[in-house]
Amino acid sequence: MDMDDRFANGAYIDGAADYPDRWNTQAVGFRNRVLAEIDVPYGPSPRQVMDIFHPHRLSKGLVVFVHGGYWRMFDKSSWSHLAAGPLAHGWAVAMPSYDLCPDVRISDITEQVTAAVRLAAARVPGPIRLTGHSAGGQLVARLAGMDWDGRLARVVPISPVTDLVPLMQTKMQDDFQLSADEAMAESPVDAAAPDVPVTVWVGANERPVFIEQAQALGFAWGCSVTLAPDQHHFNVIDGLADADSPLTRALFS
Repeated sequence: MDMDDRFANGAYIDGAADYPDRWNTQAVGFRNRVLAEIDVPYGPSPRQVMDIFHPHRLSKGLVVFVHGGYWRMFDKSSWSHLAAGPLAHGWAVAMPSYDLCPDVRISDITEQVTAAVRLAAARVPGPIRLTGHSAGGQLVARLAGMDWDGRLARVVPISPVTDLVPLMQTKMQDDFQLSADEAMAESPVDAAAPDVPVTVWVGANERPVFIEQAQALGFAWGCSVTLAPDQHHFNVIDGLADADSPLTRALFS
């Protein structure tokens, strides 16, 4: 079994190479027309910063979106437009960057994102809803079981990597340097089910391993899993830009 091929997304998506530029263009245009705090620091390194988007009235609470990229790529600046759906519902949205592998370990990234959410929560009162895509889905699932003073209202991991052990058999392991203990500790499927509502979201047209990993988390945690029709790994997040999409509705259900 070729584990690298199992976790490859772009090779199986038409026009995959066009998506990063499309995301960036949409994100820049969105940032230019909304109320936002840019590059708010939450930690000591240059990448430990976040953008916070604010509704025009007092926010109902905080949504945090954590980006993906296999813990090795991207930053917050490509996803700003995905705040549009939550903003339309009156919620503030925080989007953190974080340090990337191989400069740090995946467990370090979990700690960084935790710090980012805690700072954002200190700045924005009210309930907290977490969502993230791919590696970001793993990260918000990891945060689901932490203590948030009763403020955590819902978690929506989107196409999450929920079992990191198979990644040790990919070439990405050169960057991850995962030990068996760390892989299991950072795998949501091996964690106790959190005492908060969780909806796992995955595209019906994604690589089989992502559907398997989403369903594994649903089984382990006893939570619902939605297979979004006609969605693949790169467009499954698009619904967050639409206030009335099924994905945005799931975040606020």
